[in-house]
Order: sequence, then C-alpha cells, then structure tokens
Amino acid sequence: METVFINTPLGTAKIKGNENGVSVISILQEGEISKTIPLELKDAVNQLQEYFEGRRQTFTFQTNPKGTDFQKRVWQELLQIPYGKTTSYLELSKKLGDVKAIRAVASANGKNPLWIVVPCHRVIGSDGSLTGYAGGLWRKQWLLEHEKGEKQQTLF
Repeated sequence: METVFINTPLGTAKIKGNENGVSVISILQEGEISKTIPLELKDAVNQLQEYFEGRRQTFTFQTNPKGTDFQKRVWQELLQIPYGKTTSYLELSKKLGDVKAIRAVASANGKNPLWIVVPCHRVIGSDGSLTGYAGGLWRKQWLLEHEKGEKQQTLF
C-alpha cells in the first residue's frame, strides 16, 4: 500500500492506495508533504489538485474503498449527488429505499473513506443546516462554497 501527503487549501490530504485503486483519502490538520508521488497515486493527486483549482467536478481514477455492503451502497448513492448541489439525509434514505434508515445512512456517510471524491460534504440537514462532518463544519462550508463558485475572485 502506497501513501502520499499533499497540500490542499483545507490542510494536508493523505492518500493511500495500490494498483487496485485508491482506498483512503483523508484530511489532516497538518503533515509533512511528500516529495515524490507513487505512480499508483499520480492520477488521484492530479485530479484532486484540479478539483481545488476549480477545473474538475468529477473524479475518474480507480477507487477501492473498504466497507460493509450497506456502506458501499450509501457511498454509491453519494456519487449521484451532482457537483454544486446538496441533498438531505432523509432524501438519501428515501433513495436507498428505507426512510427509517436515516441514522444508518448518516453513520455510513460519516465513515466515507474517500474524502471529496465520494461527496459526503454534499449531504445536509433537512432544514438546510450544515450537520456533522468528520473534517469539521468549516471544511464542509468551504467545499460547498467552492462548488457553487462563491470562492472565485472577481476580475475587477
């Protein structure tokens, strides 16, 4: 398993994976940035940099997240949330076929191992409020604003 640490506007991202795909992308408060990038992780690093530069809305590198079948179903559903849009935990539960599974859906969302790539940050409360986020609510707010173009500078 290869690991690389890259700088992002939100802190140091840790990326782990091998020839079968990227299995973990997480955010750290800080960390030492890698001097070299393993071949297996180059696509992930390049695509994340493009995302933060506002040049990428979807990711195409191979992923290989570890989780239960239910967690993987939730993560697959998260991938259906369009860039710049949000949904609620309730709506997500409905799409998965069980409105009563809202807590289990929220738990699976919180265990998402692929930060940004599987866009758990796009899930908000039914009342529109920002709800828990493993990376901190300020990061969730930043990501949502970034995707809506609110962080772009004006030309004048």
